[in-house]
Amino acid sequence: MESVTQLSYALDTFYFLMSGALVMWMAAGFAMLEAGLVRSKNTVEILTKNIALFAVACTMYLLCGYAIMYPGANEGGILPVLGTLIGTENTVESVVAGGDDAPYYSMRSDFFFQVVFVATAMSIVSGAVAERMKLWAFLVFAVFMAGFIYPVQGFWKWGGGFLDAAGFQDFAGSGVVHLAGAAAALAGVLLLGARKGKYGKNGEVNAIPGANLPLATLGTFILWLGWFGFNGGSQLQISSVENANAVAQIFTNTNAGAAGGVIAALIVARLLFGKADLTMALNGALAGLVAITAEPLTPSALTATLIGAVGGSIVVFAILGLDKLRIDDPVGAISVHGIVGIWGLLAVPLTNSEANPSSQLLGIITIFGWVFVASLIVWSGIKAIMGLRISQEEEYEGADRTECGMEAYPEFTTK
Repeated sequence: MESVTQLSYALDTFYFLMSGALVMWMAAGFAMLEAGLVRSKNTVEILTKNIALFAVACTMYLLCGYAIMYPGANEGGILPVLGTLIGTENTVESVVAGGDDAPYYSMRSDFFFQVVFVATAMSIVSGAVAERMKLWAFLVFAVFMAGFIYPVQGFWKWGGGFLDAAGFQDFAGSGVVHLAGAAAALAGVLLLGARKGKYGKNGEVNAIPGANLPLATLGTFILWLGWFGFNGGSQLQISSVENANAVAQIFTNTNAGAAGGVIAALIVARLLFGKADLTMALNGALAGLVAITAEPLTPSALTATLIGAVGGSIVVFAILGLDKLRIDDPVGAISVHGIVGIWGLLAVPLTNSEANPSSQLLGIITIFGWVFVASLIVWSGIKAIMGLRISQEEEYEGADRTECGMEAYPEFTTK
């Protein structure tokens, strides 16, 4: 029996770590997606943002974020009690002798899985503020987002805080990760303003095409793959028949949701524009993934497809609607992760009997309100101290040269 317990512990820990590795690979997906959807003169800068934000987010979550989000105290509370970094690792004795309350995976595997989630939330922000924000202003915000803003609302749900006590359901993070990232992005975009030339004086919306759609498509496929770890790993265990079946259902539903999102976005775009719009199809895939993330276990595969399809339909109208409001989001991150994230949370009661609409609304309002207001304060402070936006001349020349001193495609530059 002792050997079986240790084997189960090792298997669940390994599964947790591999799921975290898949989520970490999503950082590459965000980098490729964003690099493909910005203009070539801003490619190096957006890639620098993506690798730097990952490092900053991981470090800040190690220093204080994890201890805030998982303090192991103040259950059902509003204010988290600061824990101790990433805690003490489990021992053989604690695993074998713990009975039903024994830990079933390594504490370090839990930290690793959680740290790549906070990096995902920051990646959402980077795309929305692309092509006109100062690199170092963005990285300063990443310090506050990963170290404080994200962990506080994460504690309210996943750390046993008041949202969890109120019955709010968010299996893998449509709210805790995606809506939070979108709320932070929206606060930054409102202070930052639109890219030059994006909107005309008479209300025109001018398209600013991305430089590399093959790269954006590759990024979307990488994100699709990484999402299996994002949702599947959130089951936390795989070493029993029940958990193994649950993980298989989650993988199936995650894939179905993405597929539904692509199909719906393509159809809606065809009806609206008369053409198959690749960028809408890419965002449709991501929207389907975000929509099913709040509850990827309880729906049937067909229901998951429909939930993803609704998300894929919503995202097309959301992107167009934000443009009408003159909210410039180069990659559609606020629409994909925020507006569709809300849909995903509202859809949970459709298949999960433990969820109810009022608790879901409470979670949506709380997460968005906290992250948006806190982010607005931090963004405003950064703006006052060092400024948020590069100059008009720097924006015209491109952030690659002015912020990073190099170009992504120098062989195509006219000398």
